[in-house]
Amino acid sequence: MQIHWRFVRNAVANLGRGSAAAVVAVLLPPLLVRHMTATSYAVWVLVLQTAAYVSYLNFGLQTAIGRYVAFAKEKDDVDLRDSVFSTAFAGLCGAALISLVCLTGAAMAVPELFPSVPASFVSQMRIALLIVGSSLAAELPASAWNGVFIGMQRYDVPALTVGSARLLSALGIIAAALTGHSIVVMASAMAAANLISYLAQYLALRRMAPDVRFHPHMVRRSTAKELYGYCLGLTVFAFSTFLVTGLDLLLVGRFQFSMVTPYSVSASIITLIAGLLGAVINVILPHSAALHARQRSDALGKLVISSTRIGVLLLIFTGIPILIYAGPILRLWIGPQYVSTGAPVLAILIIANIIRLIGLPYSVILVAAGQQRYIMISPLAEGFSNLIASVVLGLHFGALGVAIGTLFGSLVSIATHLLYSMVRTKDSIALSRRELLSSGVFYPLLWTLPLIAVAALSLRGVVLSAVFVSSAAILSIVSAGAMMLRTRAQSGGNLDGMP
Repeated sequence: MQIHWRFVRNAVANLGRGSAAAVVAVLLPPLLVRHMTATSYAVWVLVLQTAAYVSYLNFGLQTAIGRYVAFAKEKDDVDLRDSVFSTAFAGLCGAALISLVCLTGAAMAVPELFPSVPASFVSQMRIALLIVGSSLAAELPASAWNGVFIGMQRYDVPALTVGSARLLSALGIIAAALTGHSIVVMASAMAAANLISYLAQYLALRRMAPDVRFHPHMVRRSTAKELYGYCLGLTVFAFSTFLVTGLDLLLVGRFQFSMVTPYSVSASIITLIAGLLGAVINVILPHSAALHARQRSDALGKLVISSTRIGVLLLIFTGIPILIYAGPILRLWIGPQYVSTGAPVLAILIIANIIRLIGLPYSVILVAAGQQRYIMISPLAEGFSNLIASVVLGLHFGALGVAIGTLFGSLVSIATHLLYSMVRTKDSIALSRRELLSSGVFYPLLWTLPLIAVAALSLRGVVLSAVFVSSAAILSIVSAGAMMLRTRAQSGGNLDGMP
């Protein structure tokens, strides 16, 4: 089947939202680093990281709404759609209340959580944490509306509202920093932009899907039980992500406070890469749910392979250039004082996340097929191995040790996917692990070998000219294009599993 134009439209919409995040991530650090003291910037970063934990209380309900809306549409089951939306919305409201309680506790425990933060910043940090965190708590119920848009395959709506909010938030934060205001004012600007975006999402839902709304009588125990079964695996995924990426910066803040700035910037680069890949790959979720509804396990397996192939290419062309120029990027971005300590951390994090993100397409299709509850061991193995390694190595090597812990966890992630998870989901996702590795991973690596070889030489300390690196990049891009054309021709003009 030919690739439908809606996949391109949705991918472009997600990329637009990702571009807004990229603009914010690129512009904010250099501006804030140069107009804030090192301590105030580090405290601001820790506020954002701590407040972001609120999003983990989503428990996967936004994804569940998107999946069930698409599934109900395929089955023409309005009752299922409304029951899932109402029950999930009620759950998200409860999660918002829980998050407010947790935020209050975290704000009170700031001195114990971050003993290196100067006493003069504790009060500001508490207030800023409550302001930003409360706005993110309000996002939990609002995420139900975005779930409906995802199920309708209208990715452009959340892309527009979320992207605009990020840009507006960035402008407010920059204005506050340039005028010398405290992190409390910066937090207020961010919270205001968030609340405006939630209102815009609600108005869009009322206009585009007026029949989808919260009905108290549609909140059902049976639906809650089904959502629990579906979201249990998603919650495990979220908890694993929390262990992998959510705690790293806090560990750095505790083990080596002086490295919070370069580590946070390196982490933001990783977020950009992951966001770009997610923007492209996540658009297959509704289609995967539809394939699952038709019991097309063979098509789901082919979709894993073809989307993994695309994902590996994206990871190579976004991650490898940053790996080659890690030092110059940090020097230009946040100043030369962070290059010697930050470049090794950035390089390790790039490699670690290229490895772990290879499994993203399989994870997305797994969620769409409702099979995530059968493979909870895989994300837990990655999360706990990452946490244990990061703590042990962080105690001895500081931020560098925390980064190495992430690399160790990424290897565990891929190994458990291959040796444990895929064995248990083969009935729903008919997938040959050998074909996945050969066609989905090693094949694109082979066709982009020139750029990978340049990265290997760079890591060994070999200084290469810009002309040499550019030539290798161009050759790899051309080769990758030829590979995709050849693959398309061999499949009769189709990408495996794609509609």
